[in-house]
Amino acid sequence: MVEPKLEIQMLHDRVMIKRVEGSGERRSSAGIVIPATAQVAKRLVWGEVVGVGQHVRTVKAGDRVLLAPEDQYEVEIAGVGHLVMRERDLHAVASEATQHGTGLYL
Repeated sequence: MVEPKLEIQMLHDRVMIKRVEGSGERRSSAGIVIPATAQVAKRLVWGEVVGVGQHVRTVKAGDRVLLAPEDQYEVEIAGVGHLVMRERDLHAVASEATQHGTGLYL
């Protein structure tokens, strides 16, 4: 028996995020490789928004967002891990046009 495909719709202020690859091992500006297991402090990671609830106001699907990996729930969809969290728990949004940006770019 074949199961029907069901579309996922996020509720309220929830955001579904796919973690951007490269969130683990990184390289310092001097070229030193820092393994993913080396942790000095809590580290924020970048992710891509893949779904938003009807009460989400500042992000949309396709946006890159900065988040704390410890602050959300994880779910696997079609073998790919996704994160689910509230919009208010996001720390930043990377966009091309900004009104009140930091002057920093990815």
